Amino acid sequence: MSGRGQKQQPARQGATAPVLDPLAGVRTAADPATDVYLTGTVFLDIILTGLDSAPVRGTESWARGMGSSPGGVANMATALARLGLRTSLAAAFGDDMYGEYCWDVLSHGEGIDLTYSRTVPGWHSPVTVSMAYEGERTMVSHGHEAPPPETAFDGGHAPGCPPPSRACVASLVPGRPEAWLSCAAARGSRIFADVGWDDTGRWDPADLDGLAHCEAFLPNAEEAMRYTRTSDPRAAARKLAERVPLAVVTMGSEGACAVDGRTGESAEVPAIAVEALDPTGAGDVFVAGFVTGTLAAWPLADRLAFAGLTAALSVQEFGGSLAAPGWSEIVTWWRRIRDGRTPDTAALRDRYAFLDAVLPAPGRCTPPARAVPTIGFRRPA
Repeated sequence: MSGRGQKQQPARQGATAPVLDPLAGVRTAADPATDVYLTGTVFLDIILTGLDSAPVRGTESWARGMGSSPGGVANMATALARLGLRTSLAAAFGDDMYGEYCWDVLSHGEGIDLTYSRTVPGWHSPVTVSMAYEGERTMVSHGHEAPPPETAFDGGHAPGCPPPSRACVASLVPGRPEAWLSCAAARGSRIFADVGWDDTGRWDPADLDGLAHCEAFLPNAEEAMRYTRTSDPRAAARKLAERVPLAVVTMGSEGACAVDGRTGESAEVPAIAVEALDPTGAGDVFVAGFVTGTLAAWPLADRLAFAGLTAALSVQEFGGSLAAPGWSEIVTWWRRIRDGRTPDTAALRDRYAFLDAVLPAPGRCTPPARAVPTIGFRRPA
């Protein structure tokens, strides 16, 4: 088993530095070097788009578009880094070409700190094929669980405590306690959690015991309603706010709502209507946008609006991680809305007026990398 030294590169080597530090106004000399720490599985995503319908058994379907990019936890790590947060990822990488590609894209291309990641000899990278059609997606994945690290230093926090950071993002899994959450919270990290679909169908509220260490919980509407035994996402948010300081529920085409259990404040923001190319990773991008606004101490409604905007921009591109917007896309969108004079832009101009005090000058923005059909071309000598 190989540790972090094999391929480790300094953070942001070769990467385009974000044109905006959203936390510049709140940073102090005593702050940890890492803004957000997260851990999980990195997949090589192969995304097929432009399908007219779901594949039919016994037939061959041709997709009009295809993209490849790192996926899994890389979706959220990339979204955070593109918004200017100093992001550290602990993950296992295969020593195959897929693993090398994902490592290079995340470390060199996106400037994500992989100090706590590791390369595992003989372990092949997990792969997901995602098919997007009719605004939805179907995924088929293959992979095996990576061997556990030999030590806590070799590839992540397990079984100990993650490095000091402003925040951590955790994905709660039914039946799998995340013991590191208590240690991270005790160190002062603000914990943001989401949750996956419960394949067992139990939807046992006890599986959310990790929320005791969390500041915010961000499930989708169906997950929130099932765990709270409610029939309305807003009621579910209020119920969840009894267990976690801040409950945020995404509601798809209806937008998102949030309840702050500490102050009683609530907020709801409608979704931005866009033509979706590929919804892969949109939920991760939403979380990244909300984390950014929270760490920057924005008002609750502005955080919800910004998270919804970043998610809406992401679904107009191929893939999960490399579909995440950078500040260039946000600036372009806001200039179009701010300068527009149609009835459909009036409400958006009012809702997103806070961006005028946040965004960098347009000339400083460079569009980020996007997913391509293959994992790399051989360059001429």
